[in-house]
Parts: sequence; structure tokens; C-alpha cells
Amino acid sequence: MNSPWADWDHVLKVDPDKDLVDGETFDDVCETGTDAIEIGGTLDVTSDKMRRVIDACRTHDVPLYQEPSNPAVVVDDDALDGYLVPVVLNAGDVAWVTGAHKEWVRIDTIDWDRTTTEAYIVLNDDASVAQLTDADCDQSAEDVAAYAKVAERMLGQDVVYVEYSGMLGDPEKVAAAHDALDDATLFYGGGIHDYDDAYLMGQRSDVVVVGDLLHDEGCEAVRETVEGARDGTADQ
Repeated sequence: MNSPWADWDHVLKVDPDKDLVDGETFDDVCETGTDAIEIGGTLDVTSDKMRRVIDACRTHDVPLYQEPSNPAVVVDDDALDGYLVPVVLNAGDVAWVTGAHKEWVRIDTIDWDRTTTEAYIVLNDDASVAQLTDADCDQSAEDVAAYAKVAERMLGQDVVYVEYSGMLGDPEKVAAAHDALDDATLFYGGGIHDYDDAYLMGQRSDVVVVGDLLHDEGCEAVRETVEGARDGTADQ
């Protein structure tokens, strides 16, 4: 049976530490047309902030996932469809490859049936996630393709995530990761500001992830990226 993300084109990542645009609500967020909402952020995230977003979205039909940045912010809630846990393949600090995960599995109530790891390849030196994990972002397209293949073939990852958080990525590197995969789903995130950006990366990935745009420009801008991602993946 296919994983749910095998049918996705667009994911909206909500940072629980950031506000929505004035006048907008999480009802508006859930009605953007995105295929799923992922709740997560790198800095200043707490379980209370996570729960606030979960509670605001729980009555809607859009799939809801938590992306915990550390074990302390994990929320056990039936409103969640699952947990997407980052594993940063090019991290310089091994804590973000296995260390934090070792601590998370100590949680007695962990729901393994709803837990999936995401094999991150972080490629923007200036991104908070790159600095936090000490990621080596100096990777060629061939390097990125090799990481993607390691993720799928050696580590058995179902999700590979090329992350440029804060800037639009190199299309050649994103395409190289996509071409290297046979069955895993390629997520792309970073610098998606409009239809054209989403279309560009939709042509080179399976799922386009949009985050900062929601908090900076609002739901109408997000709706444009939903259309761009769908058109882009359809035109591959």
C-alpha cells in the first residue's frame, strides 16, 4: 500500500513559534488546498506551541503531521495523522543523525505505526537548521544524488527531503536527487514565494513544501503555490 505522501504535491509547514498574517485564522490555513499540514520549526518551539496549532486544526479534514525538532516537543494527540522525524544526512553533529532519535525512542508512548523518518539533505549554509546541525552544505549535484541513493537504498528511507530553508534552491541539485530515487518520495523545501517557484520545483520533486510564505504573506499566496506545485508535478 502506498504511503500517504505518495499522492501529495504540496505540504504547508506551519511554524508554531510564528504568527499568522493579521486577520487570518487556522481555519483559513486548513482551506488553502494543501495536501497536508506539517507542524514544526527549528528554534524556540515548545510542546505548548505545537498543541496550540494542533487544537486549531483538529476539526478539519486536512492531514496533520508533527515534525518534532527534539523529543521534548513531541505531542501525543489522536488529531495527528503521524510524526515525520528529520534525520540530517549531511549533519556535522551526529546528534542530528542518531543522537536525538536515541532519546526520543525512550518515550514509552511512542506510536511506531505513525512514525516515519525524513532523510534531510540541508543545502543552505545560512539556514537555522544548517547552523543547528552543523550541516556541510557544500554539495554538488552528484553529491546530492548520492545522498539520496544512500537514503533510499542503504537506509530504507521512504521520504528524502532536500532543504534550502530561506532561499530558492538549485534546480539541478533537486532534479539530481529526484532522478536518483526509484520509490522514495522527494520533498523539496525552501524559498517558495509564488506560483512560478512552486511550478519550477514541482517539476523536479514529488512534493513542494511551503513554510515562511504562510507567515509572511498569508493564505492567498499559499493557494497560488498549491496550484504551481500541482501543475509542476503533473508536467514532469
